[in-house]
Formats: sequence, C-alpha cells, structure tokens
Amino acid sequence: MVNWLEAVLGKDWNIAPAGGLTGDAYIAENQNRRLFLKRNSSPFLAVLSAEGIVPKLVWTRRMENGDVITAQEWIEGRELKPEEMQHPRVAELLRKIHHSSELLHMLMRLGKKPVTPDERLAHLKRQLYDSSLVQKYTEVQDALHYLQRLLPATREQKQVVCHCDLNHNNLLLTKAGELYLIDWDNATIADPVMDFGLLLKWYIPIEDWNKWLEKYGVIRDQQLIERMYWYLISDALSFLLWHHERNETRKVQERLNDLRDLNKHVNEAILNEHY
Repeated sequence: MVNWLEAVLGKDWNIAPAGGLTGDAYIAENQNRRLFLKRNSSPFLAVLSAEGIVPKLVWTRRMENGDVITAQEWIEGRELKPEEMQHPRVAELLRKIHHSSELLHMLMRLGKKPVTPDERLAHLKRQLYDSSLVQKYTEVQDALHYLQRLLPATREQKQVVCHCDLNHNNLLLTKAGELYLIDWDNATIADPVMDFGLLLKWYIPIEDWNKWLEKYGVIRDQQLIERMYWYLISDALSFLLWHHERNETRKVQERLNDLRDLNKHVNEAILNEHY
C-alpha cells in the first residue's frame, strides 16, 4: 500500500500510517505540505468537502485493485473539549448540515434510505428477543414499553442527513478558527433529533437546553422531548446489543445503567406513569 502511494505521489513524499487508526489511513508529508490519505472513503466526502464541513478534499484516485484513495489537506488543530460542545458554533454547524439539500441528495444517490422509527423498533425487538436480553433484564422490558408509548411522536418527521456519532472527539477546531465535523462512516437519513438529542443529553446542562435549541433553530416542546428520548433509548438498546455480542460485561452494565436512568426520566418527567 505504501509503495503504491509512493508511486502515485513521487519519491519526494514521506508516507507513514496515521497513528491510532485501522491501517486504512496515512499521512503524506513533503516539505511544508501534509496530506491525510484514506482508503475507500465514501463518495459522500466530496460533497462534505464542498460544503466546508470536513477539511478540503484535494484529489481522489483509483488503485489497480479497485480501491479508492482520497487525499485531504492536513489540518493543524485539536478536538473540542466536552464543555466546548455548548458553543453556539456547534449548533450552527449542525443546523447547516441538517438543512443541506446537497448532502441529502448525495446520500440518497448513494443508496441510503430513511429507516422509519416503526421499522427500527421492530428490528430492535427481534434482536433483543433473539439475544434473550428482554427475558433477562427488566431495564430492557421497560425500555421497549417506553419506545412503544413514545412511538407516535416520532412519525411523519422531516428527514435530514444525520452524522449519528456526535461526540466531542469528532469536532475539529483548527488553529485558524475553522470548525469541522469528521468521521462520517455512520451517516444516515433520519429525524434531526437523532443528532442533537445526543448532544443535549450528554453535553448541555438541562437548564441551557432552550438556549441551545434556539441557536440551532427549533423551539422546545413536548413532542420534541418525546422524540429525543425515543432515540436516546433506542440508541442505548443498540449499544447494549453491540456490547452483549462481544461479551463486554462491564460495558453491558454501563448501558443498563444508562437505560435505567433514561427509563426513569421518561416515566417521571414525560409520561408520569406508575405501573
């Protein structure tokens, strides 16, 4: 792989694997210029670059074996700190992404289709019963009950491009002050609350939710909160399944704790149920 890249770029470039990644990413350096090279990035990267959401795409080339290599400008910067997720620029960037018709049309052309909440719930139920997690944990039983109860609020919502992995490690602040959202491997078409609900829950103090949502461009109401918690619970169940399949006992317990807290909030603050 490195030999092929050297043949493409020339002997003047020094190429090395990018640390901490899976072997599909490299850094190429030539005097004062650096490129970030990646194998088989999604064609979606070109539109993200054109929209200014990821660092500039310099070129795309196909290898003899059919693999595609992309080169992006290497950006000097750092990941956001957790407390910086409250900054209005994060809300503004997310609003830009969710309102981009170019991103939506490209993802649809690449074959992505929205998965309705009804379809997602049915799929989750099958997986949870097949894995015996429903039978084993009351937290999972309660979570499925609340997903069913909140399901009507999630229907007939606007569908946009969602990043689906909004954590501070994926937001890059450059030395020039530009803000990028990277790592789009999990992007899908869904209700935008799937993105900003996670951000609110894990990064924004609840007393600041209204202010953050105003910056993003929506008004908090009961239906929005119900949608938000529907996706938070469904995500927690998906992660629970993922860790269970890998026999990660400690992570399974962490996800069960998350579920317990989410269930409690839905029961007490949203539905006021006692059963």
